[in-house]
Amino acid sequence: MTIDAHHHFWKYDPAEYDWISEEMSGLRRDFLPENLEREAALAGVDGVVSVQARQTLEETGWLLDMASASALVWGVVGWVPLAAPDVGRSLEVFSGNPKFKGVRHVVQGEPDEKFLEREDFQAGIRELSRFGLVYDILIFERQLPQAISFVDRHPDQPFVLDHVAKPRIKDREFEPWNSRIRELAKREHVTCKISGMVTEADWRCWDAGQLRPYFETVLEAFGPGRLMFGSDWPVCLLGTGYGQWLGIVKEFLAGLSESERNMVLGGTAERVYFPA
Repeated sequence: MTIDAHHHFWKYDPAEYDWISEEMSGLRRDFLPENLEREAALAGVDGVVSVQARQTLEETGWLLDMASASALVWGVVGWVPLAAPDVGRSLEVFSGNPKFKGVRHVVQGEPDEKFLEREDFQAGIRELSRFGLVYDILIFERQLPQAISFVDRHPDQPFVLDHVAKPRIKDREFEPWNSRIRELAKREHVTCKISGMVTEADWRCWDAGQLRPYFETVLEAFGPGRLMFGSDWPVCLLGTGYGQWLGIVKEFLAGLSESERNMVLGGTAERVYFPA
């Protein structure tokens, strides 16, 4: 079983997706379930987790509507206003849908470098446990120290780190990312997605050898039982095809046992997002 634990859908609008620059013009179109279904079928992917791309309740509802209509979409990591005093109301509404599995906030885009320390945000995170929801951590590597303190405040909350914390692969910088992510990995309630790595390199000129040291670090630090494959489609298309990225991850996993490979390719995501 193969699960793609991280992808996005959108109906392109230049105002709502202003982060898609001119050099990313290939992403300036709609990406919907029918597009992903073709890619997943060719790659042998059984199920996917849709992750928010906009911080609106409307998008969360839209993702859940599409998930309900698609056998491929097994779960949704949406957005709710975690820092709002009435966030529990939104969580109650969305949790009525069995495909609502988690929440993400775009912390990497917050101007306040201490956003993860805010008490109102902490209160919202504590609400997630009432509904059995996962929290996806989206940060830049410079925010790893705050992320470590953050997860320490919530030892019973399942966390998933997106995009291996976005190391500076393009600049060929390995430290302090290496030391910091190894420290984060000591927290057993944190898992990590092998996703978004190509676009942290120079997506016009990269090779798998550039990525391997970062992959080997998270494999050693988290172990196969706390790593999961994610495509980051359609963003990955800037530098690689959907099936090509899955093939590279499989090459990275070639030295592992079959059971270990299966954990990274589906078992970890199943345990974290779809517990029995």
